[in-house]
Amino acid sequence: MVKETGVKTYDERPCTLGEGALWHPERQQLFWFDILGNTLMTLNDEGVADQWHFDEHVSAAGWIDRDTLLIASESGLYRFDIDTGAREPVCPLEADNPVTRSNDGRADPRGGFWIGTMGKAAEPNAGAIYRYYRGELRRLIAPLTIPNAICFSPEGRYGYFADTAKGAIWRVELDGESGWPAGEPELFIDCRREGVNPDGAVVDSEGRLWNAQWGASRIACYDPDGQFVTAIAFPTEQISCPAFGGADFSRLFATSAREGMSAEELSDQPKAGCTFVIGTEVSGRAEPRVFL
Repeated sequence: MVKETGVKTYDERPCTLGEGALWHPERQQLFWFDILGNTLMTLNDEGVADQWHFDEHVSAAGWIDRDTLLIASESGLYRFDIDTGAREPVCPLEADNPVTRSNDGRADPRGGFWIGTMGKAAEPNAGAIYRYYRGELRRLIAPLTIPNAICFSPEGRYGYFADTAKGAIWRVELDGESGWPAGEPELFIDCRREGVNPDGAVVDSEGRLWNAQWGASRIACYDPDGQFVTAIAFPTEQISCPAFGGADFSRLFATSAREGMSAEELSDQPKAGCTFVIGTEVSGRAEPRVFL
């Protein structure tokens, strides 16, 4: 399934905690975050790099239109103008809780935006998953410790999420019209069997889930029934978030992290924190537009 063109370094700028990879389908451009560096980053295929600094942690985004992102920070959701850097508050997100910050997030097929929160020191059960949809922010799933792997089946029937601390990925059935959960979450992939830690994830056009696995130097692919298919190896351990992109969505991007690594580990893994890309023979999907 995977075309072994080889993993390449897409961007050399090292992130302390790279996350939130998003391919903007109208701009044909990748955006991602360094959560602990309070930074939104980008690079286009002409090699033009840019970054924007914030006064608090930022972690995930969806696209509203060609020039505007919805950004999740530790205290709220914001409209962000890519060209000017202007920021406009949309709604607070646990703004009264200094313990937590935002983490993984992604838009669903109905145009809602799902975002997880977690303790800044990964305090047990301090986090939750929310959905913002057409003016309403609603808490969906709690308590969680490190919510991750938020993604959706192509037709919008299922939403997926992980708690990295629990070593598992769940799926929840969604209402076909509104996209709100229509049932209780059920265990989908028990990552403890392989001893891996589920981080960010994305679903391809055939419904296969591609999961970055923290500490395992890989992104693993699972079929729509949750069975392991294949894995792509990366040159550093802490791979954090994948995204399909490119003109035909056959390029798989991945962020990584340097957080918590010793000087010896960084010497052995000089690409830690970089952002990677590999060509594949599968096809991803355009991320849905977010509707405010």
